[in-house]
Amino acid sequence: MRTILVYLLSLTFLNSVYSKDLVDAIHQVETGGRLGPVRGDGGKALGPLQIHRVCWLDADMPDGTYADCADLSYAKRVFSRYMARYATERRLGRPVTDEDRARIWNGGPNGYKKKATIKYWNKVKEHLNDDPD
Repeated sequence: MRTILVYLLSLTFLNSVYSKDLVDAIHQVETGGRLGPVRGDGGKALGPLQIHRVCWLDADMPDGTYADCADLSYAKRVFSRYMARYATERRLGRPVTDEDRARIWNGGPNGYKKKATIKYWNKVKEHLNDDPD
């Protein structure tokens, strides 16, 4: 029962903090929308959102194992918890944008400051601007 409650709360949090479109765009950039145990970064990243073990540990997930990052819904929960920890107005000193979130996802807690994450953001932004119709 506790696991279900934690899951439902994290889904609510996911939808209230940033758009589903952002996560979908990141999914497209990371794996081209592929699902399952996709490996990247020389085998160091796992799943549809390409989660590194250190990211998973930082997210401090209340359930599951690193292998669960291969599941998109679990990966989205990891993303949500990671953003809740690092992409905050208090931490950044200003309102958080989707650009900040994407760059933190790509470059770690201080990724929003790194020049190296701008190219990643531009790729994510292209997918955010895609019109499926």
